[in-house]
Amino acid sequence: MDAQSNSNSCSSSNLRIIVQNNPSEAQLSELGINFWPKWACSPGIYQLKFDAEETCYLLRGKVKVYPKNTKEMAPVEFGAGDLVIIPKGLCCTWDVTLAVDKYYKFQPS
Repeated sequence: MDAQSNSNSCSSSNLRIIVQNNPSEAQLSELGINFWPKWACSPGIYQLKFDAEETCYLLRGKVKVYPKNTKEMAPVEFGAGDLVIIPKGLCCTWDVTLAVDKYYKFQPS
């Protein structure tokens, strides 16, 4: 994962996590999800910084994300079946309540 635990150089702009619930099979196929790498983690609290925009599709799990240094103060929740776009520069805390298994793709800078 291109996310790091170092919180230096976090963006403090209008970064926003986009969650799409239950995208269609056609959309997932068009994105080529099945050819993306997989990533998994166990339940826990993780401090992350995203150095590139990430698009991910959760196969299983449940996450509550607390963005830092953004105008978005409320946590963002997503889980199995959600397609999520996490912006480059976002620093956040992931509260993983159910183990995560996901496909992911980082956008080239």
